[in-house]
Amino acid sequence: MLFLCFLNQSLAQERKLLPLWDGDPPVCPNSLDIEKTYDERIGYRVSKVSTPALDVYLPPDSLANGTSVIICPGGGYAILAWNWEGTEMAKWYNSFGVTAFVLQYRLPHWEKRNECSDKIALADAQRAIRTVRANAAKWKLDPQRIGMMGFSAGGHLASTAGTHFDAGNPDSEDLIEHQSSRPDFMILMYPVVSMQDGIAHGGSKRNLIGDSPSEQAIQLYSNEEQVSAETPPTLLIHADDDKAVIPENSVHFYLALRKHRVPAAMHIFSGGGHGFSFGKDKGITASWPQLCKGWMDEMGWLVND
Repeated sequence: MLFLCFLNQSLAQERKLLPLWDGDPPVCPNSLDIEKTYDERIGYRVSKVSTPALDVYLPPDSLANGTSVIICPGGGYAILAWNWEGTEMAKWYNSFGVTAFVLQYRLPHWEKRNECSDKIALADAQRAIRTVRANAAKWKLDPQRIGMMGFSAGGHLASTAGTHFDAGNPDSEDLIEHQSSRPDFMILMYPVVSMQDGIAHGGSKRNLIGDSPSEQAIQLYSNEEQVSAETPPTLLIHADDDKAVIPENSVHFYLALRKHRVPAAMHIFSGGGHGFSFGKDKGITASWPQLCKGWMDEMGWLVND
């Protein structure tokens, strides 16, 4: 049975996090102590996560529509931009009735790499989806309207969850593991998608699969190569002048979605650079939240149950 705990209250906002597993995660447990530092621009930076967890944001009952989104903050698979690409987004979703969860996922630290390093973040994302689906009745959610949103490397994690999923394990003693890990839709913000040379974000690639990855690992985590007809409908947001994660990441993923006839939309703004969050002071790029909300509405995810 899941339980609630406080996360480092001396450094963080005093919110309760919902651990994804009792005790150590079964997939590649580590003994890292969580670290948090504060940045005046982006808020808290979380690193060295040992306890994957969800920060739960419930909208007012009068607005709740049954749709939920799990948010994966970015940070190159080295940190989590916790407020900038996490908690502030959750509050925005709550404002129009969407339940939001900010995912505190484990990070594959280069200095402690092992054979499991590339698997831990995905294991946490899959468990998060299963957890939300298993608790849908408790949170008054539609178990078929669970989305994943990811920023930068968090976008890579979200797109990995959307291309590497399973139907669950009905034989598991853990009832949460009976649930499917497939998200029902994805919203990918200036996402890392590919691990291919010339497209990949170097830091994210190195942190996830190492300095000298095998061709198999490159192919496995180049998510544009993993798209199928079962990949969830996707919205992609990017800036043309993004020099850190070039827009080809979104373009290649979009083309793969089109090839497999998966409903998709993409907006590439002329400016904004990388890591623009809500796009404040970025001109027309700041219109992406309205476009996102409009896309969700058009797809039927904002209709009250």
